[in-house]
Amino acid sequence: MTSTHTPGNAPVQPVAGDRRRWFALAIVMTAAFMDLVDVTIVNIAIPSIRENEGATYSQIQWITAGYALAFAAGLITGGRLGDIHGRKRVFLIGVGGFTLASALCGLAVNPEMLVASRLLQGAMAALMVPQVLSIVHATFPAHERGKVFGLFGAIVGLGAVSGPLLGALLTEWNLFGLEWRPIFLINLPVGVAGLILGSRFITESRAPRALKLDLVGVALVTLGLLMLVYPLTQGRELDWPLWGYLSMAGAFVVLAVLVAYERRKSARDGSPLVELSLFKVKSFAAGIAVQTVFGIALGIFFLVWTLYMQVGLGWTALRAGLTGVPFSIAVSVAAGVSVQKLVPRFGRKVLQAGALVMAAGVLLYIWESERYGLGITSWQMALPLVVMGVGMGLIVAPLTDAVLSQVPREHAGAASGLINTVQQMGNALGLGLVSVVFFGTMSDHLAPARVGPAYADAFQNALGWVAGVLAVIFLLMFALPKRPAQHVEGAQEEELTEEKESALV
Repeated sequence: MTSTHTPGNAPVQPVAGDRRRWFALAIVMTAAFMDLVDVTIVNIAIPSIRENEGATYSQIQWITAGYALAFAAGLITGGRLGDIHGRKRVFLIGVGGFTLASALCGLAVNPEMLVASRLLQGAMAALMVPQVLSIVHATFPAHERGKVFGLFGAIVGLGAVSGPLLGALLTEWNLFGLEWRPIFLINLPVGVAGLILGSRFITESRAPRALKLDLVGVALVTLGLLMLVYPLTQGRELDWPLWGYLSMAGAFVVLAVLVAYERRKSARDGSPLVELSLFKVKSFAAGIAVQTVFGIALGIFFLVWTLYMQVGLGWTALRAGLTGVPFSIAVSVAAGVSVQKLVPRFGRKVLQAGALVMAAGVLLYIWESERYGLGITSWQMALPLVVMGVGMGLIVAPLTDAVLSQVPREHAGAASGLINTVQQMGNALGLGLVSVVFFGTMSDHLAPARVGPAYADAFQNALGWVAGVLAVIFLLMFALPKRPAQHVEGAQEEELTEEKESALV
């Protein structure tokens, strides 16, 4: 999430006695929850969408990757639009647009319309989500924000657990014969209520000296990502044409152009999309690499895991959703323990242990999948999923702290926005790579008897790639500081804490 604390970007002084602020908090937290659930709820319904709408493999990937790509491209700009034009105004536009896009998703008449609607939904989330913490900063005095951030942590955990379960239930119930569509339509009453109540209870705020928009930077980032993700996603269906390889090579040329442009933009008006000076900080550069690669691993795993359980093993959406509960609980518990108990004592070693533990869980999952074959049960999956969840929890919570610990205070806001952006970019890239590491190992036309074994083999292959990515993450973590910066005083401590919380949400 983009941040509110950039130079000259002080929130208006909140009034501690105003009860309306708690209504405002409930509204923005509901919006944040809606976004979190929407990310996880879709994966569990993908097999139903594929079966009922006849979506191709690449369209399945775009339904998930399109959202992540649009979200990533617009995050920083969404935050700046709120600073310039008013956070309440941009938040309400985002909520309204997200609600409309959800309706279009639910009413989609073909896979192409669903993909386009998901792109719109991601773009609207990029307007809505960055305002959440900005509104909190502008609404609550400093001494109350600790309690508020604690509530946000609970919401994040609840979203991780409830998203797959809610998606499974809505798909399984087949309300009014709508199949998968209620996973999107459920956002409509929530969004309408958010618009009505938000317009009444949220207080408007702006940044007195907001950074300017960098639309050229956004265009270059989007173009570069599309040139990389589109050929990866479509290449298999098109038999890997030459233009696909040229496009992927050209993406790095676009990236070089982006770097040159951002240098000029920074020198000209001090408001680049990407603050390049941050990459001179070793811990930040390494942390951004870790976030990106970690996003790739998660993008691959969650999609192929769903397809393996529901298509390969023939499980219902509800059974698949319930199977994932131990994983979600393990992530939440390990995340809390890592931040409160382990990192203060062991520092960077906790994150590296997390990468190794998660890789061990992945390898255990591969072994169990091979051993038990198509007869594997949810209970047999529980152990590798818990091990993976513990490893992931040891990484996700303290990683932001490690990345931001050596960043100068005046750049903390830009850094936290960039952390969230590269997470989403990595996720989109990982979803694009599913064509290579999963679908690329199976035939286009499988006999019914071959579907299960083919999906199981592809799942094991994809998990092998995930384990390799986690090994790379382990090595990259050597560039992180051994311990996050401690004993920061006064206002600086408060501001850095807020930026870390902002990046986590």
